[in-house]
Amino acid sequence: MISRQVSVLFVCVHNAGKSQMAAALMRAQKLPNVEVLSGGTDPVGALNVEAQSAIAELGLSMEGEYSKAITLDVFRRVDRIIILGNEAKLTRVERMAGTIETWLTPEPGSDAGDKLAQTRLVRDDIHARVRALAAELAELV
Repeated sequence: MISRQVSVLFVCVHNAGKSQMAAALMRAQKLPNVEVLSGGTDPVGALNVEAQSAIAELGLSMEGEYSKAITLDVFRRVDRIIILGNEAKLTRVERMAGTIETWLTPEPGSDAGDKLAQTRLVRDDIHARVRALAAELAELV
């Protein structure tokens, strides 16, 4: 099989929590020829502290990352766009190469515990989805 580069863009509104966790979890899969990107529809600058802690609990890091906007160039060229949650909205644009899909993540309330406990539930859901996506991408590259 001939290897090819595949790119994945994880998106949420602020690019401070869900999409950053998904990107960190996908990078941890260490798939050759898979480019992992993240962005937000309304970035806020700083990363979510609970998301960073939840990722650190798995021995991973979001160090060096920051909340950033999606550029039109990236949006057009990536193979897969994964929207996390139901708040970020994206529509196809002209000359767009990839597909858009939405992962509806849990929205735990305070009954699930403090913010870190709530974030862990979201992280674990995203982690399971990332592992499934990684297995699918491994077949392509």
